[in-house]
Amino acid sequence: MAENEHCFNLRHIPAYGARRYGERPALFFKRNQENAKRSDLDNKRWIPLSWNDFNRQVGLAAAALRRLGISSGDKLAIYSQNRVESFILDFANFRLHGVTVPMYATSSPEQVAYIANDASVKLIFVGDERQFQAASAQRANIPSVTNVIRLYGNEPDSFSRLLEAEANAGNSVDDDGSETPDELATLIYTSGTTGNPKGVMLTHGNYTAALNFNQNRLSFDNTDRSLCFLPISHVFERAWSYLCLGAGAQVYVNYNPKDVLQSLREVRPTTMCAVPRFWEKVYLGVMRKALSAPSPMKAFAVWAFDMGRKYHLIYKNKNQKPNFWFRFGFFLSERLFLRRLRRVLGVDRGNFFPVAGSSLSNHILVFLKSLGIPLLYGYGLTETTATVSCFTNHNFRIGSIGEVLDGVDVKIGDEGEILVKGPTITQGYYKRPEANAAAFTADGYFRTGDAGRLEGRHLFMTDRIKDLMKTSNGKYIAPQQIEVRLSACPVIEQAAVIGDRRPYVTAIIVPDFESLRQHPDIIANHLETASDEQLINEKTVLQVFESAIAQALQGLAPFEQVKKFTLIRKGFSLEGGELSNTLKLRRAVITQKYADLIDSMYDRLKAEKTINAH
Repeated sequence: MAENEHCFNLRHIPAYGARRYGERPALFFKRNQENAKRSDLDNKRWIPLSWNDFNRQVGLAAAALRRLGISSGDKLAIYSQNRVESFILDFANFRLHGVTVPMYATSSPEQVAYIANDASVKLIFVGDERQFQAASAQRANIPSVTNVIRLYGNEPDSFSRLLEAEANAGNSVDDDGSETPDELATLIYTSGTTGNPKGVMLTHGNYTAALNFNQNRLSFDNTDRSLCFLPISHVFERAWSYLCLGAGAQVYVNYNPKDVLQSLREVRPTTMCAVPRFWEKVYLGVMRKALSAPSPMKAFAVWAFDMGRKYHLIYKNKNQKPNFWFRFGFFLSERLFLRRLRRVLGVDRGNFFPVAGSSLSNHILVFLKSLGIPLLYGYGLTETTATVSCFTNHNFRIGSIGEVLDGVDVKIGDEGEILVKGPTITQGYYKRPEANAAAFTADGYFRTGDAGRLEGRHLFMTDRIKDLMKTSNGKYIAPQQIEVRLSACPVIEQAAVIGDRRPYVTAIIVPDFESLRQHPDIIANHLETASDEQLINEKTVLQVFESAIAQALQGLAPFEQVKKFTLIRKGFSLEGGELSNTLKLRRAVITQKYADLIDSMYDRLKAEKTINAH
């Protein structure tokens, strides 16, 4: 293979990096994270893994896998948090022409068994003791699995001991240089907001095309550093990390999601992919500080953000040069406020930060862009090997989900559905002929299930077609649009909209109690020390939310307005079953779990309507 500036064939990335970069670090990680106490973990340093060592360990791991019976087409599952060992194992498996089946670290034993059986997995590698116990308990229910192996620790059957044995025996598997674009690389199971998950088949050719298309759009290189904190079981982080490694960028592997803010300040990455919820929390954190600041500081912050908005969203976006006085004012806002704030957050070295996975409020996007955080908002699915469209550095349009990538063909179907075709599109769902027949049009376009429109190459999404609600009055409601607006309110942590086959729209809302306690009306009524349970029943609090909801939903049609809401203390979670592994609302679960609460809201509405009629 000729030496280029990057390598996007997954099978060749480690060997290419070793030849090109040698002792330069490829990955960074922290040791013994699964056993460390939180206070200890804070003092751990980032340890580099050079390209030479990375490639050497991939060769040893491939030899170990071969001894364990993995050969071309065999499937192994990685059931783990983000670990450097996961990357080594992944590329070792590719070297043997095996197929990787990633599982979310939070998957239940039953989900592990379902996926392993559906994919006929041969080996399961686990990242901590809980996962080891969960997978081991299901061994009897998974006939295809021959072994469950720890990626951690130093037990005789652990990953480190396997590599040590191959090194002592002088065994290794080198990159054979083969090119097999139609060969299956991964089976990624969709999170399944309804029903059982389906295995999305992505080939080596899918990944190579996706990485090339993204590189052409973004043009980053071996001077970049990325913080890997989204689960690499998700196609977004997986494909992004492949892209970084293929371009020679350094990848810092964050083990514990709870440590991401600390890791962000330590690493100060130039790039990092994230879902909107992460940036929503950044926004809420900044707003929380701003609300508690003295009035002169608030006024200065408003001026600085306005200068940032004009510079980044008008002048820079349109490639225009502002006049001297504006440049001078922007220099002051940067030097005295905006740059310092980015430094505190750990994003002051930002080259670009892709964000996708769900909808992001225009208001929050504008705010963060004004701060000088180079967010590139985009859109994609597992079935499209992540990116379909994303912002460019210039001429992006707020309200869109970016420009369609060159090489990807997008059109809008007769019913407004976004349809996609091209070399990044999945071969289909594993062992699901009926699902495959329904997923593609007669002319080969993949049905995304999302409604949208195209303006030139700029793509706009309105909502998930499957999520559209129809009220009993025959009006169609796009719940995500309403939820995104509500979640942008500083006092709202989460919101679930109800309205399907109901006369009105209602909502279940989880307050952001920290922001709520800093609200002027709460302070004025001396409610800061009240418990969460007391707050959600206080009349003053309900009035705060009524006002916040009304303001958030300005401009929407009357039938889209939230007529009633109920505050709940405990948020929606993976453990509670209300969220999928990709943190999307499971509406069916929420509707069932909160059935009595939902019915009571409509009973109150009905009673109020009756009283008003008399």
